[in-house]
Amino acid sequence: MLKVLDHLEEWLITFLMGAATLIIFVSVVHRYGSGLAIPGVQDWLLSLNLGWAQELTIIMFVWMAKFGAAYGVRTGIHVGVDVLINRLSDANRAKFVVIGLGAGALFTGIVGTLGLTFVLENGAHYQFLTWFGMDVGDLYEGPTTPDLEWPTWIVYSAIPLGSYLMCFRFLQVMVSFIRTGELPHHDHGHVDGIDEEHLPVDANYLDMGDNLHPHDLKHKQIGEDRDVTGGKQ
Repeated sequence: MLKVLDHLEEWLITFLMGAATLIIFVSVVHRYGSGLAIPGVQDWLLSLNLGWAQELTIIMFVWMAKFGAAYGVRTGIHVGVDVLINRLSDANRAKFVVIGLGAGALFTGIVGTLGLTFVLENGAHYQFLTWFGMDVGDLYEGPTTPDLEWPTWIVYSAIPLGSYLMCFRFLQVMVSFIRTGELPHHDHGHVDGIDEEHLPVDANYLDMGDNLHPHDLKHKQIGEDRDVTGGKQ
């Protein structure tokens, strides 16, 4: 189930990024092409209405950012200054890592709940009751976007969905860390198949050594010697 969620997360981010880029490209070409006095072509381009393109790409990038943030938690690409934490003993470092992950889960859970309340009050509650043929009472139908005329609650749904997914990812990473002592790592400069240097078996080859990411407890950092008690040898 988690693998399916991982793939859906990655496919959604990839689709939103690729589609938004394509729409922006087509919109720019259309804008400049419409100014060229080419018989037939100019009239055809002017007949196309792409006024919705900017609004749609903004919406897509907002959704991509929210789900991309959850992806960042899962893969360990979020940046944080952890110079002090990485200098602590293993026992103390573990406590602060768990506290940090728990705080992240709490914060994103609160944001998700507030976002869900806003979405429901912004027309989602009205729409759900309408779909099920129930009495809507005095509920607010909600506004629509200026160009696409989509219900704004659909756009704002990225906040609760993305935030709750981030909350789940924080909890997922925290449980994994408590069980194994490992944290997800991601090296932007790492390319599979071109590593020439032979690294120690217990070294974390994804470590960037920049003190911008918390070091886990399972792997030694490159160039670091720690005994099992966490003290320097």
